[in-house]
Amino acid sequence: MGNADLALTDMEGPHRVPLPPERPFLDTFRANLKETFFPDDPFRQFKNERGSRKVVSALQYFLPILEWAPKYSFGLFKSDLIAGITIASLAIPQGISYAKLANLPPVLGLYSSFVPPLVYAMMGSSKDLAVGTVAVASLLIASMLGKEVSAAENPGLYLKLAFTATFFAGVFEAALGLLRLGFIVDFLSHATIVGFMAGAATVVCLQQLKGMLGLQHFTTSTDLVSVMESVFTQTHQVKEGFCVFFQKQETRQTEKIMLSTFIVLCLYMLQWRWESVVLGSCFLFFLLLTRYLSKRNPKFFWISAAAPLTSVVLASLLVYLTRAENHGVQVIGYLKKGINPPSATSLEFSPPYIMIALKTGIITGVIALAEGIAVGRSFAMYKNYQIDGNKEMIAFGMMNIVGSLTSCYLTTGPFSRSAVNYNAGCKTAMSNVVMAIAVMITLLFLTPLFHYTPLVVLSAIIISAMLGLIDYEAAIHLWHVDKIDFCVCLGAYLGVVFGSVEIGLVVAVTISILRVLLFIARPRTTVLGNIPNSMVYRRVDQYPIAQSIPGIFILHIDAPIYFANASYLRERISRGIDDEEDALKTKGRTNLQYVILDLGAVGSIDTSGISMLEDLKKNLDRRGLQLVLANPGSEIMKKLDKSKVLEGIGHEWIFLTVAEAVGSCNFMLHTQKQADSNGTHDNMV
Repeated sequence: MGNADLALTDMEGPHRVPLPPERPFLDTFRANLKETFFPDDPFRQFKNERGSRKVVSALQYFLPILEWAPKYSFGLFKSDLIAGITIASLAIPQGISYAKLANLPPVLGLYSSFVPPLVYAMMGSSKDLAVGTVAVASLLIASMLGKEVSAAENPGLYLKLAFTATFFAGVFEAALGLLRLGFIVDFLSHATIVGFMAGAATVVCLQQLKGMLGLQHFTTSTDLVSVMESVFTQTHQVKEGFCVFFQKQETRQTEKIMLSTFIVLCLYMLQWRWESVVLGSCFLFFLLLTRYLSKRNPKFFWISAAAPLTSVVLASLLVYLTRAENHGVQVIGYLKKGINPPSATSLEFSPPYIMIALKTGIITGVIALAEGIAVGRSFAMYKNYQIDGNKEMIAFGMMNIVGSLTSCYLTTGPFSRSAVNYNAGCKTAMSNVVMAIAVMITLLFLTPLFHYTPLVVLSAIIISAMLGLIDYEAAIHLWHVDKIDFCVCLGAYLGVVFGSVEIGLVVAVTISILRVLLFIARPRTTVLGNIPNSMVYRRVDQYPIAQSIPGIFILHIDAPIYFANASYLRERISRGIDDEEDALKTKGRTNLQYVILDLGAVGSIDTSGISMLEDLKKNLDRRGLQLVLANPGSEIMKKLDKSKVLEGIGHEWIFLTVAEAVGSCNFMLHTQKQADSNGTHDNMV
């Protein structure tokens, strides 16, 4: 007797799979709804509360500051004070730089580092997230709004649309949180984010060539080809001038060749401002060097954090002392003093611009959410605490709604600033309050000091920050682990670099959704075999020692059965049976008599799946084969019973495990073989 025959000898008989108890439809619907939208059970903290205490708990849920502020101590404040001042030194130059990237007045970058952090400190659940503007969202705003309205020709309307897009982004983010629809952001997979961020960082760096090279005219497109054309076609007038020079001058041919060689080497430099190139290269080298030193020794994180502000101060002094602005070096110029003016009346809700703002707001809002929540969860994992994704969405949404009413544009939790906040030893969200106060002081008293800040140093700051977003190590890891994920990552990157930020995002999300649909429409089905000397059944392609059972074909279905995959599974099961019968005939073994479907991984089934099983049963009956089901879940049993398919299959052919199903089938085969043997013996007698 083989291992599979032992299934019934060590026990009284197979365990029958019972039907689940009847449950009212409303109870089932309520449970499914709760599991879909409230998997974290946010109301559990209110269960044992009564009266006013329940109101306090509700306020603490939406305003986490009410929970941690009463326990706040001076020791915590000292840590948050140091962290807040540190991130302020990074936020001020980055804010100005990213506002310029968005084609907005530089002072808006400071406004956006003042009000939104205060809102997040009250409503956010992350202790480490540092709020501010980000390069990718800034580039998206410039790209999407710039296609419809020129920031140079109509700055007033462009500014209104930026505020309106921020308002819509905030409404969208808050709505996702309130309606518990945060799972929508999960369609941006890790591979998608890696590729998209790397592509966006590449595009942002390319855009900074205008400032680094001191170019006056530059393309508004973000794709690689347009940027390269803009950089290397600035010299056509100079070329024409040299052609005229050669036609007029009576120069010997040898001298012309030598001079031409020199001109070819230097021609493209003639339209570039050498002052900007030298200044930008020096400060970019300085920023990258400090970043390298900080990575080598994390204790010196403050060197990298202070480097942008140090660069701004040194560059401003250099420009002021040398009067470099008179020699082609572009500077920021006048920055308005004072805190954020109200901007509620600047929101633009009239057609056709409302659709532009709405589209921009939704897309930038999704990107901001994906980055902010991913960063918050990363640092929460390091410190072993949990953050509520839906509460974070509400916090992001409210800070952008309030920001749009106070002259701010889109903000989230950038990784670079949050990493500095974490390394500086922040303890609570109070570090955001300290940063906001530091920015407020800058707005009230220090903005004139930025008059001589050269744009080239802002470009250097942006490039140094963006290089950190190109995570080539993650891309290599994806290649080694999952080639499809790598293709998703590469598709997002190429879409952004050679198309646009929007195209890259659409390509990445489309590939991700297609992959999900592919998994649903083409689920894995694997043949199982018995591991010798055990009652365990595993995949024969993974375990070479797994042995097939004579006369029995065991197939494992690894996904729910829906309308999208019912036809495929019907064909796949039939093909598997045909292949098994052909193999048995080739080897001269016992004919196939039983088909066991392992439904342990089938969590749910719809009416199309039920019809597929019914058709499969009829098809197997015509071929003289018996359908056997192993380990079906409660939902499968309930729907099989209600559809009367269970009666057609027979409850006696439903088993708790594959081992029990194989044992019963072997018992039937053994009994039939004995009956055939006795019949043959009687005939001979």
